[in-house]
Amino acid sequence: CLHQVDSTNAGRVLASDAAVFLKKSGLTDLVLGKIWDLADTDGKGILNKQEFFVALRLVACAQNGLDVSLSSLNLPVPPPRFTDTSSPLLLSGTASSDLPWAVKLEDKVKYDAIFDSLNPVNGLLSGDKVKPVLLNSKLPVDILGRVWELSDIDRDGMLDRDEFAVAMFLVYCALEKEPVPMSLPAALVPPSKRKPLSVPGAMPLIPSSAKEAHQSLPPLGILAAKTPLTQ
Repeated sequence: CLHQVDSTNAGRVLASDAAVFLKKSGLTDLVLGKIWDLADTDGKGILNKQEFFVALRLVACAQNGLDVSLSSLNLPVPPPRFTDTSSPLLLSGTASSDLPWAVKLEDKVKYDAIFDSLNPVNGLLSGDKVKPVLLNSKLPVDILGRVWELSDIDRDGMLDRDEFAVAMFLVYCALEKEPVPMSLPAALVPPSKRKPLSVPGAMPLIPSSAKEAHQSLPPLGILAAKTPLTQ
C-alpha cells in the first residue's frame, strides 16, 4: 500500500500524494484532515512509514464508525477500504444492493410525513428547509453537520425523500446516544442510491442497540412542531 503513494521510494509520503490516495477512502475532507493531523506528528507535511500506517489505521476506524483519535488505534477494526481495488491491501467488497435498508418501513412513513410538510420543490428539500428540523433536535451543531454530510449522498446540497429519511434515522440514533458514524454504513445507503460494488459489503451494519431504540421512536414533534402527527 505504501509503495503506491511513495513515488520516490524514500520510505516517506508527501502530503500531496497521501491526499490523493486517502480521498479514495470515501471519507469527508474534514475527517481526512483530522486523520492527517494526528498522523503527521511533527507537522512537517510528510509521513514516514510508521505515521502512514497510523493514518491507514485511523481511516479504518472512521470507516467503522469509531472516533478518529489515537485512543482508537488499539481497537480491533477490519483493514481500511479504498475504491482503488488494484491495491492488494484493499477489499473489493461485495454488492451492497442485496442488503436490507436500515430504515424500517413504518419509520419511513413518519419521515415522509415530515418531508412532505416542509413543502419540497420537485421532490427536494433545500438545506434552509432541513436546518430548522435538525436544530429542533437540540443535538450539537457538529453532530448535525455530520448528519447533513452523510445524508446528502449525491452532494447536491438538497435532500430527496430517501436522503431525508437517512438524516432522520441518524438524528434518532444520536438522540438515543448512538454515535453518528464518520462514513455512511452500507445498510443505511438508500436502495435508490446504491450502485453495485460502490459501497464495500464489509461496512458495519447499524449496532443492534440502535435498531432496538428505533422500535419506539420518540415523539416526532420535537423535530417539526408544525407537522400534523395526530393523523
